[in-house]
Amino acid sequence: MKVESLAKINLGLEVVRKRPDGFHEIRTLYQSVGLRDILEFLPASGSGIELTGSDPSISWAEDNLIHRAATLLSRTHALKKGVAIHVIKNIPPGRGLGGGSSNAAMTLWALNRLWGLGLARQDLMDLGAGLGSDVPYFLQGGLCLGTGRGEEIRPLEDLVRRYVLLVFPRLSVSTGFIYGQHRVTLTSHGKDSKIMQFLKSPGLHGLENDLEETIFCFYPLIKESKRRLHDLGSELSLVSGSGSAVFGLFSDLRVARQAWRMIQADTRACLVETWSRDRYWESVNAGV
Repeated sequence: MKVESLAKINLGLEVVRKRPDGFHEIRTLYQSVGLRDILEFLPASGSGIELTGSDPSISWAEDNLIHRAATLLSRTHALKKGVAIHVIKNIPPGRGLGGGSSNAAMTLWALNRLWGLGLARQDLMDLGAGLGSDVPYFLQGGLCLGTGRGEEIRPLEDLVRRYVLLVFPRLSVSTGFIYGQHRVTLTSHGKDSKIMQFLKSPGLHGLENDLEETIFCFYPLIKESKRRLHDLGSELSLVSGSGSAVFGLFSDLRVARQAWRMIQADTRACLVETWSRDRYWESVNAGV
């Protein structure tokens, strides 16, 4: 079985408060984009989990979210089945695109089918929430509102397709470090929340990522990438999640391609599209 595992961007991210458990309460808009890894699952003899991947910078040992997802599913259902998993990695790690969380979600989904467990999607989302805050989102796809730690998912009506120019500064960012350095201000994201306004009247103007101020303090190169995308005519330009990837949204493919040509001369970048929920699941279900 081969499964496509797609990346996400955050069209907005608001840090509401710090919780007693040490996590941050957030409000975010997740959006699927057409940058993807390929996961291949093969039955294996015995009960072991064999994990390999194409990116040597990533640990493919037991600490990998894919391995943890497979182990969790196996132990939860007391299975004695083995699986060999190989990953062709295209989503760069440490860029705020959710590649590891997407891989974990697709591992739960694929092994549920491969092992004939018959679990409902919500069951898989509940398991995924214990692996990472973004994991449940990847069992929905498309445009979704994320609340709580990001694991409470509300599907939204898909936006009109946009072209997404992803820019990858030559550095990775630790999510834990950025949240640890971020200060939640007294400015409440209730009545004045741009995301709440979006839910009432969808429009990308004014959407923000609250983590950007902290990110730019430590990584000014990321701020420069955002400025360039804005100057090249993007409809919205934000850091995705905690970074380091920055995206620009374009409604005009010609303008997006022109921006891509200019940026990729000195910075790694790729041009993809936003994906609707239907397209997301057509891609996932095409795995054989």
